[in-house]
Amino acid sequence: MKSSKLKRLTWLVAASLWSGAALAGHGDAHWSYEGKTGPDHWASLAAEFGTCGAGRNQSPVDLSRIVEAEQPPVTFHYDRTPLTVTNNGHSVQVDYAPGSYIEVGDHRFELKQFHFHSPSEHEVDGHPYPMEGHLVHADEDGNLAVIGVFYEEGRANAAIESVWNHMPAKAGQNEKAPDETVNAAALLPEDRSFYRYSGSLTTPPCSEGVTWMVMKQPVQVSHEEVAQFHGIMGVDNNRPVQPLNARLILE
Repeated sequence: MKSSKLKRLTWLVAASLWSGAALAGHGDAHWSYEGKTGPDHWASLAAEFGTCGAGRNQSPVDLSRIVEAEQPPVTFHYDRTPLTVTNNGHSVQVDYAPGSYIEVGDHRFELKQFHFHSPSEHEVDGHPYPMEGHLVHADEDGNLAVIGVFYEEGRANAAIESVWNHMPAKAGQNEKAPDETVNAAALLPEDRSFYRYSGSLTTPPCSEGVTWMVMKQPVQVSHEEVAQFHGIMGVDNNRPVQPLNARLILE
């Protein structure tokens, strides 16, 4: 059984991710996606960011060393949530009301938030996608499970558009749409098959022990929707792929 101290530490790491604190920064250390505070320098910006450089199970990765394996099924139980969109300076995030969750086998993870990166953080055999969504979940002990969804250019996406319509233009702002709701199920592909591996947060402090399940089938978004998001962010907000080391990707 975990000690209470370890439990609390795990919980704080999880809470920082889904609240946006991990995206907005950690403590007084400023990080970004470019220049002297970009991904190549994260580990040196603060002691608590050391895992960004020393970790052996970092995310994202190129999904290329793939083996077939028996995996517990994942079932989705998502309800609609009131729509509040936050621009935290590094991504656009929608926090989720309690009650929506996934079951991985018989283990339950509550959906806390979803956010986006452009271009994609994960790649498939060296191929990136124009955009990637991350649906962040946590169990009662603070252990994290993230569903990754690739987005490819095609027809417009109504679920994405509903979020983009309320996307704040400036960092630190949020916009509430009191008469609107969103269902995260609309962000997922019809085919729910996925790649699975053990990784980390893709933002400082890059904590490891995160279960990643990246959907194999991409979802379509329009070129204009990708451009709108990228224009608000102002930069590519993706961490480069990290070494797989001894890990395998399961499918």
